[in-house]
Amino acid sequence: MSSVRGRPARRDPYRRGWLRGAPPPVWARVLPSALLAGVCLAELVSPEPLDIGFLLGAIPPLAVLAHGPVATAVLGALVVVVLTVPVFNLNDPGSTDLLTVCFVSVLSVLLSYVRSRRDAQLVTERTVAEVAQRAVVPLLPERVGPVRCAGLYRPAQRGTLVGGDFFDVRAGPYGVRAVMGDVQGHGLSAVATVASLLGAFREAVLDQPDPEAVAARLDRRLAVDSADDPHAELFATAVLLGFSADARVVRIVACGQAGPLLLRDGKAVELDVEPCTPLGLGLGLAGTTPPRVVSVPLRAGDRLFLASDGVTEARDAGGAFYPLAERLPDLAAEDPVALAERVWTDLVRHCPDVQDDVTMLVLAPRPQEEH
Repeated sequence: MSSVRGRPARRDPYRRGWLRGAPPPVWARVLPSALLAGVCLAELVSPEPLDIGFLLGAIPPLAVLAHGPVATAVLGALVVVVLTVPVFNLNDPGSTDLLTVCFVSVLSVLLSYVRSRRDAQLVTERTVAEVAQRAVVPLLPERVGPVRCAGLYRPAQRGTLVGGDFFDVRAGPYGVRAVMGDVQGHGLSAVATVASLLGAFREAVLDQPDPEAVAARLDRRLAVDSADDPHAELFATAVLLGFSADARVVRIVACGQAGPLLLRDGKAVELDVEPCTPLGLGLGLAGTTPPRVVSVPLRAGDRLFLASDGVTEARDAGGAFYPLAERLPDLAAEDPVALAERVWTDLVRHCPDVQDDVTMLVLAPRPQEEH
């Protein structure tokens, strides 16, 4: 699972482990054969018979962990052969012991068959789930119009690709638009809301000229989705950015969430963006005051860094919040992907047990005068 959007991550700490559906490690596949060979070799080189035949009884169950029914049956048959061939000096087991080994071998083959079928079914289901989730939140391209972009997402619910946070960058007739937000809830329960908001955003980018109009469209989408359930309390926080066609100005709207940090001349500047009402609480339908829009002129080399509260509210063992604004200049990199990865590494160092969805979006516009 790649969590860095824009190009594949070099390292994914959230990758699936053996117990989460990944292929078994090499040692698990080699261990049954190695144990069988070790017992045989020890008996052949020892001048006196060794009472280690009991180890062979563990080989069929070990084979179940990593092998299919055919390989498990072969290993079980080899165990029975080794126990009965005189050359290995193990040919004196009682009839009860030999029957026990045969029974364990047959049972192991059955278990291996069931495990293989279930593994195949889980792989199919996981593949379908990943395709569906990628359809909701696809990978970001490295560049959208004049804006280089990269996103990093670590869901709080491990084993999923989508949770409560979302982001997207799209080009439209009025320029490049970007959004990063956080819906109510976490994990798979929030996927439907994320899909609804991203669909509304992608449509609004095509026909709404201003970021505040895009925000109103998202607010209306949430209001419509929760209309059938008056107790749904469906809402989301988000930051929307609208770049001018020449990428020399960005207009920012914050809906219940802090605005981006501006990296300029080796410093991280907190932009004065006043958050308005979160989406879903009346921005577009209840006739409330329109959100405040902040216009920021951009220079060559500027970068905008957006982070969810999973970053800003992460605490270390002593309860100290992660100092994003202080750390960001030292972690800055020319490559947006590298910047997001460095912040993630530093965040995990500060707070190893991150409990919330972590989302970062790095935008590096190139004003038209550079072309």
